Order: sequence, then C-alpha cells, then structure tokens
Amino acid sequence: MEKKVVIITNTVAVAEEEYHSARMMAAKYGDRIIHVTWPNNFLADQEQMITIMKKLAFDPEVKAVVINQSVPGTNMAVGKLLETRKDVFIVYCTPQDDLSKVTIYAHLALMFDEHRMGSEVPIQAKKMGAKAFVHYSFPRHMAISHLSKRRDLMKEKCAEIGLEFADVMTPDPVGPGLPAAVRFFTEDIPRKVEKYGKDTAFFSTNCAMQMPLIRAVMNAGAIFPLPCCPSPYHGFMTALGIEPKMEDPDDLQRVIDEIRRIFKEKGLEGRFATWPVPGAIMLTIAGTEYAMKVISGEVSRDGLNIEVLRKCLSDYAKVDVSTMPYVDDDGKEHPNFLMTIMESITF
Repeated sequence: MEKKVVIITNTVAVAEEEYHSARMMAAKYGDRIIHVTWPNNFLADQEQMITIMKKLAFDPEVKAVVINQSVPGTNMAVGKLLETRKDVFIVYCTPQDDLSKVTIYAHLALMFDEHRMGSEVPIQAKKMGAKAFVHYSFPRHMAISHLSKRRDLMKEKCAEIGLEFADVMTPDPVGPGLPAAVRFFTEDIPRKVEKYGKDTAFFSTNCAMQMPLIRAVMNAGAIFPLPCCPSPYHGFMTALGIEPKMEDPDDLQRVIDEIRRIFKEKGLEGRFATWPVPGAIMLTIAGTEYAMKVISGEVSRDGLNIEVLRKCLSDYAKVDVSTMPYVDDDGKEHPNFLMTIMESITF
C-alpha cells in the first residue's frame, strides 16, 4: 500500500501561493500527493470542511494531512478525522483557530512569527524612511488573538522608535465585502498620505488586500515594509503586471529581478520590501517534506525533530530561518508549534 500525503489549501482565488505550493509538491511526488481545497467562503461552509475531513478517513493510503491555511474551523474538521483515524500525521500551517488548542489536533504546526513581526515590521519601515505607520484590519481578524497582539506590538514599537501610528478598520473582504474593501484602500491611502506625508508605511492583515494595497501605495509613492504573508509573489505580481510561473524552480529570482527593475524605473527604490522567498510556500513544502519523513519511518512521529525540520525549511529558503516555539497567553510552551521568521530584502 502506497502511503500518501493530502495537502489542503485555499483555492487559487483566495490564496494563490498556498495553492501552487501543493502543485509543487504534486510535481515532485506524483500520485503520493492528493491536493484538496477548502471552500472559498470557508466561514459559511464549515460543514463542507468537516465533510472533506470525513472523506479522508475512508482512504487507508492517506497517512498524513498538511493544511495551509488552517483557516477558522480547521480544529473542528480535523477532530472529526481523528475520531476514526489516529494514525494520520497532521500538519497545520498558519493556524487561525485558538492557538493554545492547535497542538491538541496537530502533530506539527508552523506559522510566521507574528509576535516578532510586531517589532520587526515597524523597524523595517523606519529603516526605509517611514515617519508614520498605518495598520489596516477588520473586526474578524482582530478577534484572532495573535493578529491583535501583533497589532498591539506594532503600536508599542512605533511609539518606541518615533513613528506615528494609525489603527484603521476596513470592510471585511471575505465574500461580498471584497469590492468595498478594494474601494476603501483606493480612497483611503491617498488621504493618509495627504495627512502624514509620503514617508508613511502601510500594512494590512488580509491576503486578498495586498494587491490593491501595493498598487495604491505605489501610486502614492509611500512605503510598503512587508506583505501580511511575506513573499516576493504576494500581491506584487498582479499589482505590477508580472506573470508568475510559481512551479518553475527558476521563477523566484526572475520575479525579484523584475520587481527591482519596475520600482527603479518608477523612482521607488528602497520603498518596498518583503522576505526573499514566499513564506507560505516554504511552510507547505517544509511541512510536507517533514510529513514524508515521518510516514516513511525516517523520523519518529513522537516529538519534534527540530534539526530535521529546520533543514526542511532552509533547504527551500536557501537562507537561515529562525524558529521559536509558540508560547501561549498562559505562558505554556508548545515545542511542536514553531514560529518562523527571516530577514527581509528591500527592492
């Protein structure tokens, strides 16, 4: 019996990089990868998420499940799988349920180090010449503890290093709210630049809003220190009219070079930054490679082999990836739940 890994991602319309990360793994491992997508409106289709998980329980070849993004409702859906299949190795990427409960369901969890980003993003903005910092989000995201805590840390760091901080609520882009959210960015960013000046840095918590944010910041000549999911792809492609070929292993450097060229031509050198590799893709690939080692017997499923996992991360990133265990609000450390971060590049 062939042992298989299921990779669950959002659809390409919701999260393009996560979707393509699964296709990359399918290109490498062939039929050993099964790619499944969450419903587009996952908040309204929680029962469909449960149905997806229940179906996996009936396939004895499925030995691991890697989920990116682990959207709200993932814990409930995975719980239904684990009721009948205790042998499946579960990997969460970018979990969005109650983080303190993630390790009840996931053997391994990976996400960006939102807390360190709370300090590092304002510092990055300051290095790029920012005098003000605008944080865009909406109530649903601010109800997610690690996102609201990152916002609070950004506010604290801005006060510490002398950046004026503005906390702005936008329409929720999920479902029918997307056009209103796009319109809000298009109208509000010029207002903020008029108020604070061009040396204003802008940050948004939502993936779907990165493209209109980048485009509006570019048109205003302002500063963009990091996408919500750090990556040379995230938002930059559509905003700049670059055709991505994510499954081509040589595509990333081509994209970075093209972004640099465009910003130089527009006189915006030093005004945009991101991580040197797509963080979301890195999490899927590292999580899948680690799961493959577990189900093949190379790595024990009991406990986390941190050195093996770090190698899985750095083999893709080609740079040092810093990791720290997640510590919840009660001070409990979760050793199999790792927060990742790396140095940014400035275009």
